[in-house]
Amino acid sequence: MDDVRPRVAVSRCLLGDPVRFNGGHSRDRFVSGDLGGHVDWVPVCPEMELGLGAPRESLRLEGSPESPRLMTRRSRADLTGPMTALAAERAAGLDVDGYLFKSRSPSCGIHGIPLYDGDAVTGRRNRGLFAAAVIDAHPLLPVEDEGRLHDAVLREAFVERIFALARLRALLSGEWRPRDLVEFHSRHKMQLLAHDPAAYRGIGRIVAAAGARPRDLLARDYAAAFRAALAAKATVGRHVNVLHHCLGMVGRHLDRARRADLVEVIESYEARRVALTVPVALIRHHARGEGAAHVSGQTYLSPYPDELRLRNHIPA
Repeated sequence: MDDVRPRVAVSRCLLGDPVRFNGGHSRDRFVSGDLGGHVDWVPVCPEMELGLGAPRESLRLEGSPESPRLMTRRSRADLTGPMTALAAERAAGLDVDGYLFKSRSPSCGIHGIPLYDGDAVTGRRNRGLFAAAVIDAHPLLPVEDEGRLHDAVLREAFVERIFALARLRALLSGEWRPRDLVEFHSRHKMQLLAHDPAAYRGIGRIVAAAGARPRDLLARDYAAAFRAALAAKATVGRHVNVLHHCLGMVGRHLDRARRADLVEVIESYEARRVALTVPVALIRHHARGEGAAHVSGQTYLSPYPDELRLRNHIPA
């Protein structure tokens, strides 16, 4: 399961495909490079699927925020109906662990898309028509755009979620037994606790009844609670709480000096002097060195491939 590759839908232009309205692309170095080596992409371009071609006439959103219209700028063709139908069809069949959209697109943007009335911009709080339909149909699906991935915190959060959901998909798509779910949950306990302590306790109650419930209902409830918990923000305070939990589990194997070192490093992270990767690496080192598999096996310590280097930023 540690080798599971997330399946992620992505706007084709971000991979370098020349499908933009001007016949160009918007290849993103992190998306097509670093991250691309660890995920399986599902490329999507709704404009091309509608047969608009590239290059093509540019589009924009018009009308009201409650009922925006997708219009061609020059010929004034209304593409709202065809794009809405395509979005509904794609959303219904979507089987991915996340979605990366093109920013600032009237079809695929997820934040700040301008809404026009004539030549005047009446608002910038809209989503693209296609993206909005996908997000509405899959509210717990991790979604981002390439612009927001330049933020280290948002990038790490998105990647963490898609790898966690890929592991969940791998488990539930196989011939799993209740004890397999218990083992899966045991490995993800600290990761869930870092995101939502209340949900962590609720999920524990779902797992406690694993052997007494129908398999399909158990999978449905666990998957929904798991996705919802990971959608909550993992704050510095919650990370510190988890780090102390891990310290408690591995600390009994250590002498006083090594325990003191761990406490000092956790306090340095809490004070925003070092990145999260520093206490995590030290706990992982001691857990492996002391044979504490119940700690070293926690996905919290390695939620995605180390090569992505996503925990190296010092929190604000």
